[in-house]
Amino acid sequence: MYVIVEINGQQFKAEAGKKLFVHHIEGAEAGQTVEFERVLLVDNNGAITVGAPTVEGAKVSAEVVSPLVKGDKVLVFHKKRRKGYRKLNGHRQQFTELSIKEVIA
Repeated sequence: MYVIVEINGQQFKAEAGKKLFVHHIEGAEAGQTVEFERVLLVDNNGAITVGAPTVEGAKVSAEVVSPLVKGDKVLVFHKKRRKGYRKLNGHRQQFTELSIKEVIA
């Protein structure tokens, strides 16, 4: 059984026991349980339920494993040809690591 859940504006496939890296959740602490109720689709062993826009009564509960994980470095390079202009910038995105405990459909 899996569900498609919306977390911080992005859609993720969630199953019990899996780990997810989502955009940083403000105020999350390690060991805290968070629930997400914006479930868009439920697949229960082939029986698919699609929400309009969400599935009623379905929710996902997850535990925060690590509230702040830095992702890979992303390099942003700007250049204007024949002008001698080059600029290199970069950042590391902040994520929150979640462990899916339970999927209620």
